[in-house]
This record gives sequence, structure tokens and C-alpha cells, in this order.
Amino acid sequence: MSIEELRARAMAAFQAGVDAADPARATARALAQTPLRAQGGGTVFVIAMGKAACAMAEAALDAIPDGVTVQALAVTNYENARDLPGCRVMAAGHPVPDENGLAGARAIADLLDRAGSDDMVLALISGGSSALVPLPIDGVTLDEKAAVNKALLAGGLDIVAMNLVRQSLSQLKGGGFLRRAAPAPVRSLILSDVVGDDLRVVGSGPTVAPIGPVSDARALLDTAGLLADMPASVRAALNRPDDTRPLPATQAELIGGNAQSLTAMADAAHAQQMEPPLVGDVQAAAARVVAAAKTGDALAFGGETTVTLTGDGKGGRNQELALRFAVAAEVQGLTGPWVFLSGGTDGRDGPTDAAGGLVDHTTLPRLRAKGVDVAAALASNDSYAVLQAAGDLLMTGATGTNVADLQFFLRG
Repeated sequence: MSIEELRARAMAAFQAGVDAADPARATARALAQTPLRAQGGGTVFVIAMGKAACAMAEAALDAIPDGVTVQALAVTNYENARDLPGCRVMAAGHPVPDENGLAGARAIADLLDRAGSDDMVLALISGGSSALVPLPIDGVTLDEKAAVNKALLAGGLDIVAMNLVRQSLSQLKGGGFLRRAAPAPVRSLILSDVVGDDLRVVGSGPTVAPIGPVSDARALLDTAGLLADMPASVRAALNRPDDTRPLPATQAELIGGNAQSLTAMADAAHAQQMEPPLVGDVQAAAARVVAAAKTGDALAFGGETTVTLTGDGKGGRNQELALRFAVAAEVQGLTGPWVFLSGGTDGRDGPTDAAGGLVDHTTLPRLRAKGVDVAAALASNDSYAVLQAAGDLLMTGATGTNVADLQFFLRG
């Protein structure tokens, strides 16, 4: 099999995983099983947030019976925003919150404040919600919240840790959405971008209980060496007592996630589905995949790795994982031909326009021929430039969904 055929098969496998997380189909399926209607004949408030917000809102609006009064709002990232009949769409920044996200969060809060006991709130939550709908608690500004977000991203913390901190500084996260909606009943359909599908972590859990108390968030930042660098207002906010009032009852449903997409990718490519999920530092993750690749010909992984920044280069965890795999494969004597793909299912890896990387056994020789210093690039976290030079960036464009990352190895 030629290297071009191997690369095409890897791309097809990845696409099968992305297709399995189609938010519109998942939303429609959930609402067909349990139709939606306001209890007292009032208004159905459809509030969608995250990278899949538009697709989920469109499917929900199609599923609501005629004659029902509906107000709909979707807050999504710039790449996925589009006109949607019957729904106000607001675009915002990701992964760092911006003023448009604050406006979107305020618009959500306004709708929730208007919902009454005769109404129904349908929350449609997908990955990216944490950054896209920032509504900081009193005393913390958006700029300060954004500074926290940047520090969390640079600190190599996993998504659970990051979202524990985020929800501790938010009016909507960690069940705040539920409190704001009361007394209106809330039903939420959740497309998980979190390994393990802990609903408290997806979007920082706006419609479920918080991950942990505020004191845990403070302790986590202290242990990570990040607390002292936090703005004074944030340190003060993390010293406040927890809200111990019980949360209103809710109905929260998982409608898709990384595990389902991993299975779909493995099935489509007749590959071995690898467990446990690929998490933790990218360098250790690359070593694990290389070790598995020595004994397998087609391997499918899912998960979400982390990168601790040591430089100011451009890249993302999937690009760095792909490049580190190529280096480790050469060091460990992995024989070719082979290909390895690591990609974000949302089509965007870190603050770049690439979904990740697709490398093969010729990647490093091609880069050496161009005089590219791969080791120096990795030291400065500049994987984007290196993969671009090799022609090995994974470019998919925005996919409209987000269920963490998928990796695929194939030997010829």
C-alpha cells in the first residue's frame, strides 16, 4: 500500500469518528425519544452553547411541535457561527474568552431570568462552552477571567482541573445556569468533549452540580504554583464560602462523546480500539503510542493530552503529539511504511487553524532535507511551523462538533 493510500485511510478513519459525533443527529434522536413541551403551555427557551451550538439548536427547533412558543439563542465560536432561522446566533472567542462571549453569556442570563414555572428551558451544551460564555462573578472582570484562562492553558492542567477553576469564577457554570433558570424546569442535552464523560466537567457543568467546592479550586492552583500569579480579585473570589443551597432538580442527558467516536473510528478502519484513553503529557503519550505500534498494525486511540509550554511557538497538543510520535518512532526504530494522525474533532487544535497533524515515516527525512531543526521547534512548542514545512498539518476546517481528540496509527 502506498503512503498516499495510508494517509487517505487515516483521514477516512478520523472522519468516521467525527461523523459519529454529529450534533444534529444526536439532538434529533434524543428529542424523538422524549418530545419536548413546556409543562404549563408556556414558552420553550432553547439555549445552545458551545462549538456545536448551531447544529444542536437547528435540530431542536425542527423537533419542537407546531404551536409551541419558542425563544432560541445559540452562542458558538466564530468558525461555526451561521444564520439560523428562528434563533439568535452570537459568535464569541475560543479558547480565550472575549467581549462577545460576555455579551452572549449576558443574553443567556437574560433569557433565564425571564423563564417562569410554566415555561421550559432546553439547554444544549457542547465542548467549548466554558470559554464561549464567560459571566464572571461580581468583582472579577472579563480581562481577569481571560488571564486566568491563559494561565490554565499554559500550565499543562487537564480539563477537569481547568473547569473546576472556571466554574468557581462563574455565575453560570457549576450549576449556576440551573439556579438562574429556577423556577422553570431545565432539560439539558450534552455532547461531551471530556474523556470519561463527566457531565460536571463538560462546559464546566452549567446544568449539573459543580466538580468541587471553591476551596478545591484554590488548593489546586496553589499546588500547581499558579495561585500567586492570579489577579488579586481572583484570589479573593476563591476565598469566598461555597453556596450550599441544594440545586434545583434537572434532567441531564449525554447524547454523544469521545468513547462513541473512538468506537466508530475503530470499526470503520478495522482497527484495534486502545484503552485506557490517551491522556497526560504529550511526550509520554507519544511514547505509549510508539510502544503499541511495535506490536499492532492498525490502532485507534481517543482522549485529550496536555502540553506544558516551555516556549512561545505556535501549535497545539495534537500537532505536538504527532511530531513527537515521529521523533520517538525514529528513535525506537519503528519500521515503515506507517502513518500517524492526531486530531481535534472540532477541527481546531489550540490557537491555530489546523486540527492536528498527520505524519508518516518520511516526515523527519523530509524535514532534515529542508534544514528544519525539529528538536529546537519542540523545545519552543513550535509544532505548527514544522508540520507546515513538511506538508503534514491536518486541515479539516471547523467540523461543527467537539468530542475531544482522536488518534490513529496504521502500518503499510
